[in-house]
Amino acid sequence: MDILGLSTSPSSGGAYALILTEKEGGRRLPIIIGTFEAQAIALELESIKPPRPMTHDLLKNIIMSFDSAVDYVLINELSEGTFFAKLVFTRENEKVEIDARPSDAIAVAIRFGASIFVHKSVLDEAGIESEEEKGEKGTSQAVKSSEPSELSGIEKLEQELQMAIDTENYEKAAKIRDKINRLKG
Repeated sequence: MDILGLSTSPSSGGAYALILTEKEGGRRLPIIIGTFEAQAIALELESIKPPRPMTHDLLKNIIMSFDSAVDYVLINELSEGTFFAKLVFTRENEKVEIDARPSDAIAVAIRFGASIFVHKSVLDEAGIESEEEKGEKGTSQAVKSSEPSELSGIEKLEQELQMAIDTENYEKAAKIRDKINRLKG
């Protein structure tokens, strides 16, 4: 996955959406993160170096002091709307996995230039297909019936979800996606 960007909205209460996108594919994964983590990621992406080390810079320095480096991040689980991740590195020819919040894991990983992976089951559950990918697959947002009919609650939510994606309101999209998943059981 690549980092597509960070997004916020005035009603977010200080939260941001970190948007990951497939390198080979069209799905996006919005993850709601805090202001501090968003700032740490943004500073590194923009190559802005603060005069003193930030927390994630400190973590990088500690990891490096043990002659190690982050190999990759794996976002491996989604449970009740919460994402889980692991920082994976090698120490003395042994693979080590450390449980972490995705935002912290990514903030550290980008400091190492490490890859970001998302488990297929997580991407299948929470990923949002981009409009470009839908166009390539020939899918349509239109209602398939030619007869006028009342849209179901889920269909309405799916239309709202697509509108949120099209307007790049990923925080709203993530909330709608979660609501659809709850309704589908």
